Amino acid sequence: MKIYGVALLAACFLLGKLLGRLLGHILDINSDIGGVGFAMFLLMTSSIYLRKKKWLVLETEKGIWFWSAMYIPIIVAMTSTLNVKAALSGGVLAVILGICATVVCMFMVPLISKIGREKNIDSQK
Repeated sequence: MKIYGVALLAACFLLGKLLGRLLGHILDINSDIGGVGFAMFLLMTSSIYLRKKKWLVLETEKGIWFWSAMYIPIIVAMTSTLNVKAALSGGVLAVILGICATVVCMFMVPLISKIGREKNIDSQK
């Protein structure tokens, strides 16, 4: 059932935001630092753990995968708009560094996908 995917997603999101706020408080910054990253990591690890323990029925697993697939693009889009606003108000250097980081990441995608394909080809032999 897809509702189980929502429950796991919500729990991971809330715990991730809590950890991000806690890290911000520890570093004396009045902001959430890495809450989305913590939430994504928790979502991945918890679903892997539940699958290994065989506590997931097929329908629940489909729900978790569905909401995982929905969660990542939405959160990335939300955080990217915040980063653009901060970069534009931060000056020309922030914009240039942002563009450079984006270009480097674009070149890394084919390399990373090639690594995954080589691993799958080797495991099939």
